[in-house]
Amino acid sequence: MRADRLVSLVLLLRQRGRMTAETLARELEVSTRTVLRDVEALSAAGVPVYAERGRHGGFALLPGFQTALTGLNHDEALALVVAGSRRGAQLFGLGSALASAVLKVVDALPQGLRDTAAEAARRLLIDPETDLLSRRVVSEELPDSIAAEVRRAVFAGHKLRIYYEAVGRPPQWRTVDPIGLVTVRDQGYLLAERGTADRTYRLSRVLAAEELDEPAQRVDSVDLDRVWRERMVRFRTGGDITAVVVRVDPAHREHLVATALAVRSENMDEDGRLRLHVAFQDARHAEWALWQYAMLAEVEAPQWLRTSLHHRATEIAARYGPPT
Repeated sequence: MRADRLVSLVLLLRQRGRMTAETLARELEVSTRTVLRDVEALSAAGVPVYAERGRHGGFALLPGFQTALTGLNHDEALALVVAGSRRGAQLFGLGSALASAVLKVVDALPQGLRDTAAEAARRLLIDPETDLLSRRVVSEELPDSIAAEVRRAVFAGHKLRIYYEAVGRPPQWRTVDPIGLVTVRDQGYLLAERGTADRTYRLSRVLAAEELDEPAQRVDSVDLDRVWRERMVRFRTGGDITAVVVRVDPAHREHLVATALAVRSENMDEDGRLRLHVAFQDARHAEWALWQYAMLAEVEAPQWLRTSLHHRATEIAARYGPPT
């Protein structure tokens, strides 16, 4: 791990020039004391890092210093596969590998392109922590140690033991045959088989994982997109999901669809409103989602949901009505 950090330190100094110990510590996510020790180690290894004192001082490399440290390791190559979505890299435990890989790729560019890339980076902000309404973006996190075990088992084709906490149940150990990893809307999933049954596990609910030496019982090649679509269809059409018929203004369709599990059908009424047949996880989910729309949507079925929304609206009206 320290070797990767030393490489990153050298590449940062090459690309940005003089940097203070505090800035390096922030970029590398370590303490300033660790940065000072790393600089001493680099100097002892013959890397020409020197310190400049004063108000605008910091650490820098001697002009013209070149490195041959641009070779990608296995995890960095994997990180580039999911580089189209940094959140995907984080979900699969490849966030630090992605940062290191990008540094190496940028360092391998000719000077002119490096300058162009650096300027472009200052003009782009991808996935900030909050949106325009100051709502914090919540994304799932998985400890790197757990993600690494899951990842190794998937790619090596070995069985995997996971300590999994299903909704409403105590955690328990399960041995599965991993098939692949999927990320959807900032949520990561492990597709696997357990015995003869298909299983889909939410990565954020995996509390511990252990790659086993025993080979997984799975086919040699897989169409992961097809497998995901098949499981998605089974999920939408099975279980205790709640089906709802709702009419909504087309301008609000996308937001409504985003709160539902699935849209089974839709058509346009003569008055220009959309009639959607949508599925929700359960009754509570359906009532929560549809209540947000007030007069912007109208539930046509089931009747119990219309009654529930009516009771809630009546209680709100009574509470905030004029004093008697």
